[in-house]
Amino acid sequence: MEKTVIDAHNISKIYNPETIPVYAVNNVHLHLLEGEFTALVGPSGSGKTTLLNLIGGLDKPNEGNIYINGTDITKLSAGKLIDFRLHNIGFVFQSFNLIPVLTAKENAEFIMLLQGIKKSEREKRLQQLFKEIGLEDKTDIRPSQLSGGQQQRVAVARALASRPHFILADEPTANLDSVSASNLLDLMEKLNREENMTFLFSTHDQRVIERARRVITLVDGRIASDSAAVPTSIPHEQVVT
Repeated sequence: MEKTVIDAHNISKIYNPETIPVYAVNNVHLHLLEGEFTALVGPSGSGKTTLLNLIGGLDKPNEGNIYINGTDITKLSAGKLIDFRLHNIGFVFQSFNLIPVLTAKENAEFIMLLQGIKKSEREKRLQQLFKEIGLEDKTDIRPSQLSGGQQQRVAVARALASRPHFILADEPTANLDSVSASNLLDLMEKLNREENMTFLFSTHDQRVIERARRVITLVDGRIASDSAAVPTSIPHEQVVT
């Protein structure tokens, strides 16, 4: 039986609601099943990042409800929401959000420490991940000594290491060369296939779009199209972030 991971009902994010309302997300309904590999595309300002932040509980909608694995996260207190995110959601931020004083390995390990995962299991996961992202020789280096692409790969490793129910990734390949992007997508597809991990990407990268099995296009905060298969062609203005 297919399991629903994300069920967002008629959600809206409104700025300046008391004066001149601006709808960053406008009455969106989104239903994702476990194991989906989905790309969220759309022009700059279409609401992609805002929608990811709402689904991930980093922001709250003005209207609507968001159910993650059956839990309405819009009803959770701040403390319970933090705990829920910790054990259910993996984030890949466009700005990396690595902790400057920690090494690459410590950054990737951080969420697992908060989850209370045993050291032996943490070491096993990190060794495998750093090998797969091609940074096994950079584990003891701090973010300031890494390139943008290397920081991006560490951020992805951090999100994957905790084995969350699903991953929200905002432009995960934006700073990567073709080889690194391909390897990273190979890893994500492997986790999706072998562990049924669900992925939702916000992206303008055609490399991600071509691998996605479902493409959702946002325009002006609304879902303009939603396909279970990658379109043969996507208008250029719809994939520019």
